[in-house]
Amino acid sequence: MTLAIFLFISIILAGIQTAIPFLVKRTIIFGITVPEKHIKNEQLLSYKKNYTFIVALVSVIALASYVLWVLVSNPVEEKTVLIGTFIQFGIILFSLSLYFYYHGKTLQLKKKQNWMEQLKQVKVADLSVRSQDEMLSWYVFLLPIVMTVGVIVYTIFQYDLLPNQIPTHWGANGKADRFTEKTPISAISLPLTLLAMQVMFLGINIGKSKSGIQLSATSLNASRNRQLTLRKNSSWLMFGVSFLLTIMFSFFQLTTIHPNLFAGTAMMAAPMIFLVILLTGTIIFAVKVGRSDKQSVGELKEDLTDYDEDSYWKGGLFYFNRNDPSIFVEKRFGVGWTLNFGNPIGYIIVFVPLVVIIILSNL
Repeated sequence: MTLAIFLFISIILAGIQTAIPFLVKRTIIFGITVPEKHIKNEQLLSYKKNYTFIVALVSVIALASYVLWVLVSNPVEEKTVLIGTFIQFGIILFSLSLYFYYHGKTLQLKKKQNWMEQLKQVKVADLSVRSQDEMLSWYVFLLPIVMTVGVIVYTIFQYDLLPNQIPTHWGANGKADRFTEKTPISAISLPLTLLAMQVMFLGINIGKSKSGIQLSATSLNASRNRQLTLRKNSSWLMFGVSFLLTIMFSFFQLTTIHPNLFAGTAMMAAPMIFLVILLTGTIIFAVKVGRSDKQSVGELKEDLTDYDEDSYWKGGLFYFNRNDPSIFVEKRFGVGWTLNFGNPIGYIIVFVPLVVIIILSNL
């Protein structure tokens, strides 16, 4: 079971890492702004294909070796988990290293061929786009928060039924494998951690809804479609994650209070169902957003290009622009959002709940 779980996660992870160059915004290649008329440059296309081939090859070799090692040596579960986690992080770090290599190559090619010279850099805005935005409203995210508060209240009233050892971690088989002494805080630490995560999700959704909608001067319709698709689907994905976490955490909390409430099969199936739904939703989200701006953009204006914001992106991954009021912006490598590290509100939304979660997990 442990092998199946880690293999499933690793295959999805490797697949997404492999496809990233073809899922990002059409005018962004390895974190570099490329004028519309150069995005089909043969050298750039070779960079993308080489990245995809190398990441896919290394991932296949690593995962095949992992499966062979488990089947031959039959290691204990802890060792299987440790090596599986190491391989997952290894795939991420390797793909990131390769990204930086091609990021530098793309930047050199852009400077060498002077793509931005003789082009007028422009920014465009369309006030009507906001009326088409279908992001979920902030109050929808209150539903899982209310559910979690209910679980906390219920736990307080059922405090005497709780065991003297409170579970704090569950293994792949659904059984608790780590415990802490029963106290009023440890009794509700699990739903409190969930509550902190839900507040973070709520803050992120509000921050994304107030962030700017970035449109392209050379592919207005395609960029509008991508931004609207990204905003709508990312809010639904985040709500889905929040709701699923609420169900799973509440499930584990209730089984702590009432150990005989669910059978052993349900305990094992719950995290697996959560994992399958989450990863499936992530794949659908990445594909929908990745394909949303790949249609024809019509006749290009040879003398125009989008405003070059490369100077605000550190390594093409970290966005730092104090002049941009947006709290979150679309990633340049990957599908989704990243913080504007030049806006301090983002630190409050993301890092304060994370600090609370770390504190609760170490009580």
